[in-house]
Order: sequence, then structure tokens, then C-alpha cells
Amino acid sequence: MNEHNDPATTLLALNEQSEQPKNYSALSRSSGIPSSTLRDRDHGRISKKERAVEQQYLTPQEEKSLLEYVLRLSKNGYPLPVKFLRALAREIARRRSSHMPIPVANEDTRPPGKNWPQAFYKRHPELTSRTLKAIDWKRHDHNIYDKVQDWFRVIKTELDNPAILAENVYNMDETGVLLSVLGALKVLVGREEMCKYRGAAVKRKMVTAVECLSADGRSLNPLVVWPASTHRSNWTTYPTPGWHFACSKNGYTDSSINLYWIQHVFDPQTKARAGKRPRLLISDGFAAHESLEVLKFCLANNIIPCRLPSHTSHKLQPCDVGVFSALKTAYREQVELLYRGGANAVRLEHFTSLYSRARSSAVTPRNINAGWSKTGLFPWNPDRVLKDIQPPPRASCSNRGNVATVVRYSDSVELLQTPQTPITADGLKSLCRKMQKEARGWDEDSKLLVNRLAHAAEKAFADRALLRNDNDRLLVQNNEKRTRTSKPARKVGNAKVMSYEDIIEAQRNLEAKKASQGGKRKKTSSSGRRAKRSCSDDVRRAEDEIQTWGFKDYCSVISF
Repeated sequence: MNEHNDPATTLLALNEQSEQPKNYSALSRSSGIPSSTLRDRDHGRISKKERAVEQQYLTPQEEKSLLEYVLRLSKNGYPLPVKFLRALAREIARRRSSHMPIPVANEDTRPPGKNWPQAFYKRHPELTSRTLKAIDWKRHDHNIYDKVQDWFRVIKTELDNPAILAENVYNMDETGVLLSVLGALKVLVGREEMCKYRGAAVKRKMVTAVECLSADGRSLNPLVVWPASTHRSNWTTYPTPGWHFACSKNGYTDSSINLYWIQHVFDPQTKARAGKRPRLLISDGFAAHESLEVLKFCLANNIIPCRLPSHTSHKLQPCDVGVFSALKTAYREQVELLYRGGANAVRLEHFTSLYSRARSSAVTPRNINAGWSKTGLFPWNPDRVLKDIQPPPRASCSNRGNVATVVRYSDSVELLQTPQTPITADGLKSLCRKMQKEARGWDEDSKLLVNRLAHAAEKAFADRALLRNDNDRLLVQNNEKRTRTSKPARKVGNAKVMSYEDIIEAQRNLEAKKASQGGKRKKTSSSGRRAKRSCSDDVRRAEDEIQTWGFKDYCSVISF
């Protein structure tokens, strides 16, 4: 019995209530419903849509429960992979006839077809399939939403200062450029060729470039950090006037390089334009950007450093949002052209020419302004960032009440183990069919209420199946975690390669050795202990450091 009848059934019911003679042709002309459809409904034949519902793998209420489960996972930041959808559907179907918390394995329960997930989210327009990139959980929208709101509150106080102009607001950041790693590319080949790869000399050495962009669309000359200990003359044969070059063993910047950058790159290129006005420098939370020497230089030269919140640079940093992606794409295009010209490898001596041409095509005023605009700073529009960040779910009293109601209902179903009370989804369907046969004398309102009650119970069974599946999975994970944490991390051998049996044997030997030693403990000599310092000594030492650095007017020591 369906809650909503199709138009043909409704029309026949209205005609029967009016006590008019039944004429399929007349009813068809007045309603536009084919007379054959009216005849089929009058003889008890159901529609194709209803027949399709009966043939579906899950009932409509079970699909509704699965839909809510998928949406809840997505809202909590754990979107369900499409390949797991079939397993969940089979789990619901497998638990229909089981009243045990852990159902007996039933191999007769066939899984849904391979195209069932696609048909499922096509039937439910609330869902869509999407390819998501993996991101550090600390950078997830749920964990940065509050940080982004706080950032806009803080930066607004600085930008509202009339002395700070857009031309004096800058953003600096480092970007690593792999010397020669080409990605997948759509190419044209002969129809008969079987090649699936293209040859390229892979060079995973990385060069760091420090870029700085202004809010009015300008860019400063970069600083390039070579992954080396010394400079080589053949690395800078391509003319790049105004550029600066540094060396670092790992190819990254450090506090000394960053101090050189702000003293010899940033300050000379921005001081004349700013005059006596303050300059605002936005950077991420890299430790080298906040060294004491850098802060002293900023204080002495009217530079206001602003630090972005942690793990938010992919949303708030103009360099990352507007320029760096286009810059690396342009660099790879230059590498492609170099290979097409006959080069066998890309080395450090090629970098300045390739990066210079890529920089001229990517670091443009249009891309720079787009980066500032997309981060909501110029023009000022925080909603442009916040609208793309999903806020964390907030707990509500109404949700907790609904959950408690479902739990109480589920408990009552489990406790009433009587033959008359269905405790499985199959038993519920059997009872509903029996009620439909005996409900000929009922009015339509009573039938509708009973039908809704059956749907609610069916949905509760599906919800319980999904929750039990989660509980089973969490139980397995907790048992594995308990096993891992039960044994402390100890050194079991010095061999470069060990088999599993060797590792187990070494662990047994360590445990036996520890048991033989008993409760013996090594005594530490009093000379090896570190002498405790009093609080007054720490306060005096801190005051001396403040006096030495000349921060007496800005800092003070508070003792607790």
C-alpha cells in the first residue's frame, strides 16, 4: 500500500465516490490519462514505477536511511567513497532477517549490481559524485573555519588604518620548484602506436624561490635558494638583473636567508614607495619569518609583520591562491619546450632561464590581483573565502532528542521478544502485508497512518543496521589499537633486514631478560642531576635579556 497513489488510481477512486457510471473513454478525455492505464489500475495492475520500486535492492525507506547516513558522514568531514556504498547496502539487506547484534554470515544475500551506486545517487538528487584530493586534517574546513574568522577580524583593524595603503601591503612566501618532474599530458600519437608513456629525464632536485606580491598588482624581484653549499658560475649565465641567490644544503630557507631577504630584497624595493608610511607584510607561520633579528629590523623600519593562522595558507595567502599554481604550470611548459628542443636533462644551469620565462608569463598583475581578491582582502570581502569553507557541525538539542528517541524505540523492539512483535525487517514486512489484507474495512486516514508507522519502523531497522556496522568496525579497530599499544617500542635488533620470526624471537628474549632483572633500577648519581634554578634567577635573566635587546619599553616580565 503506497502512501501516494498514482493519478489513475486517484481518478478511479473519485469516480467511485461520485457514483457515476464507469466509462474509461470519458475519464480519459477529461483527465488526459490513457484509457488503457485506467483499465489496468481498475483491474489491480500496478504501474511501472511501483513495480520498479518493488524490484529495487533496498526499499524506499531503507534507501532514505542510507541517504541520511551518507549525508551525515559528508557533513562530518568523512565523505563515503562510492566503492563502499555497495557494501553498506548489502549490510542492510543482510540484517533484515537477523535479530542478533552480529548476524550469522549469509552467503545467500546477493550483493547489489556494480552499477547500483550510480543508480542510487541518480535517484537522490541530494547526492553527487565528486573526486576529492587528500588534505591534511589540520587544513580541513571544519578545523580552520574559526581561524579564518579570527584572521579577518584581526587584519581588518590593520587595513582600516588610513596610513596603510594598498600599494604598501605585501605578501611573501616560498615555493619549491622541482627541477624536472613532468606530469601526465594529453598528446597526439599515431593510431597504430602502442606507447603509454613518454620518455623524460626525471630530476627531483628542488629549488626554492622566495616571491613577494603587493596588493596593487606588483611583484618584487625574487630570491632563489640553490640546493648546494656553494655558488657556481654556470648557474647564473642567463641575465637576471635584480635577482638574489642563496645556498642551502637542503634547498630550503632559514632564518639567516630570511633576514637577508628582508634587509636586501624587500626593504630596498619598497622603502622609497612607502616613504614614511608603514608597510604591512603578510606571511605564513614559518619559524624563519619570526626570528628575533627579523622582528627587530621590522620594528626599526616601520614594517608591520602579520602572521597567517596555521594551516590556512591554501585559503588566505594570495601567493598560494593566485600565482604559484600558474607559475609551476608555466615552468613545466618551459621544461617541455626544452625537451622538444633536444635537451636530455634539466640541470641547475637551466633553471634561471626557464624560471624567468615562466615567471614573466605567470606572475602578472591579473593573477596577482586575482589572488588578493580571492583571499577576500582587496577588495574587502571575507564572504568570498567563508562561503567556500564548510563550518564545523554544531551539536543541537533537537538532534540529541531524536537520537535518544530512536535508541529507546530500538531497545523496546529488542526487549519484546514475543512472536507477535516483529524484531526484524522481514518480520515487519510480513506483518504489513497481513495488515493490508485485513484492512479492507478501514478508512483512508487509518490506512495512511498505519503505512507511515510501517515506514518509520522500516527506516529504524535500516538505521540500526548501519549503526551496528559502524560499531563492528570500531570494535575491530579498538582491538587492533589495544594490541599495538600493549607492547612498548623497544629496540629488537641491529640487523639491516630481519624476518618476522626473528623479530618475535628478539622480543621474547627482551621480555625474558627484563623478567630476570626483576625490579632492579639504575641509580642516578647526584652529580648527574641538573641543579634547579629559582624563580628569581629566571626573572633576573629575562630582565637582562630585555635590557640587552633594547625592548625595555615594549616588554616586561610577569612572574607567577
